[in-house]
Amino acid sequence: MSFPLLTATAALPALGAIATAAVPAGRRTAAKWLALLVSLGTLVLAAVIAVRFEPGGDRYQLTESHAWIKDFGVRYELGVDGIGVALIALTAVLIPFVILAGWHDADPSPASGGETPKETKNYRWRPTQGFFALILSVEAMVILSFEATDVFLFYILFEAMLIPMYFLIGGFGDRAHAGTDENAAAQRSYAAVKFLLYNLVGGLIMLAAVIGLYVVAGNFSLTEIAEARANGTLEMATNTERLLFLGFFFAFAVKAPLWPLHTWLPNAMGESTAPVAVLITAVVDKVGTFAMLRFCLGLFPEASEWATPVILALALISIVYGALLAVGQRDIKRLVAYASISHFGFIIMGIFAMTTQGQSGATLYMVNHGISTAALMLVAGFLISRRGSRLLADYGGVQKVAPILAGTFLIGGLATLSLPGLAPFVSEFLVLVGTFARYPVVGIIATFGIVLAALYTLVLYQRTMTGPVKEEVRTLPDLRLRELVVVTPLIALLIFLGVYPKPLTDIVNPAVEHTMSDVQKKDPQPEVEAAK
Repeated sequence: MSFPLLTATAALPALGAIATAAVPAGRRTAAKWLALLVSLGTLVLAAVIAVRFEPGGDRYQLTESHAWIKDFGVRYELGVDGIGVALIALTAVLIPFVILAGWHDADPSPASGGETPKETKNYRWRPTQGFFALILSVEAMVILSFEATDVFLFYILFEAMLIPMYFLIGGFGDRAHAGTDENAAAQRSYAAVKFLLYNLVGGLIMLAAVIGLYVVAGNFSLTEIAEARANGTLEMATNTERLLFLGFFFAFAVKAPLWPLHTWLPNAMGESTAPVAVLITAVVDKVGTFAMLRFCLGLFPEASEWATPVILALALISIVYGALLAVGQRDIKRLVAYASISHFGFIIMGIFAMTTQGQSGATLYMVNHGISTAALMLVAGFLISRRGSRLLADYGGVQKVAPILAGTFLIGGLATLSLPGLAPFVSEFLVLVGTFARYPVVGIIATFGIVLAALYTLVLYQRTMTGPVKEEVRTLPDLRLRELVVVTPLIALLIFLGVYPKPLTDIVNPAVEHTMSDVQKKDPQPEVEAAK
């Protein structure tokens, strides 16, 4: 029996979470280093997956299959295609930076003298250990969700990751909150509960669809169901397929998030620490868009085509609405949150454009958005932690006192607006080309999102970094060594993938071709006027 590489890649952070949580109170530094080493080990395993994956080989590779709940046909079934490999790599790359950026986020407040009363009186309460253990547990479940080819197993992971995220949002909120401690706690609680309720409702609707799929198909195996549909041994009534599709899509649209199911995201990102905000939008939310490709298009091709016009309209609203609200924001973190809603609109538009360029661009967009948002949000978090405020009005002239911080902030912002030469440009260009090829009007309207992105990014940089130096920012220190270690590799990745995206496209394109064959779509041929 071959080594279960996919299981090991998810099991390592899961076991690391348990070990980190068990580190004794008072050993906070040991817990941090343990979490970082586990995340680096997971990155090594993710790299092995990428090396062993053969883009021209079978659709799902490194497969594992074991009986789980025999009476209901549930199996522990794993496999990765090119899209899954790319997103596993994204997750494994980002988590070490999330841990490093949040190195002091769960430390006791200086106002408490370095210790919390709960920590001294109750040996079991270890906030720092809990913070990093929760991050590792999210990593484990996200990676396993990218590997799961059993629908029921995926559903369990899809719902289970809400639990650690709820505690990360509600229990470890942003300390730079405008208002009293009681108000800050209330806002964190509200954001955490809203996040949980929105996603639980989506999950419950998906559960009904999962049960319905089992009644129709008799099992939960993605590969078996797809094969049965392809050879004609499984036929779904049109209305049944459409209802099941809507159940799955609703849950994924909440997670994505797609307008009008997006309202939980600005609250969750605004009240979280910057690393947790990155975890939400750069890692966890990608499960929703990934699942649209793997499950919605793979299981319900006819229903996907039927729903495409409405989904494209919702994606367009997300693009323009999110960008407009980002322009008007006064809170740095909420601005990035609304910008992400706009970017997710581009991703969903690319998926349902039903073209090779659109879906390849959407997959690249998932990866590139994760890197660019991580770079921008983490630098913003470093800035906010220095000044103690998230409001744009409290900044000005930072580039004169902290030029390196300002420079990295600028590059992260330029990546967000998809500047040519940086990674997001390639993916956004492919999404627009792929959409225009089949839906030219939709592609034209979506370009307004690019204009608005330039506006909110430049407004963000101008109001914080340029102009006269405000008295409150005169003593702000520039980026420290740990912070440079976090930001520099992300900037390097943005430049490298912007200039040379071939390593990603080589892995992703064959998987996209399989998805296109699932929905029985071919790229539209350009109309060439005959020469007279």
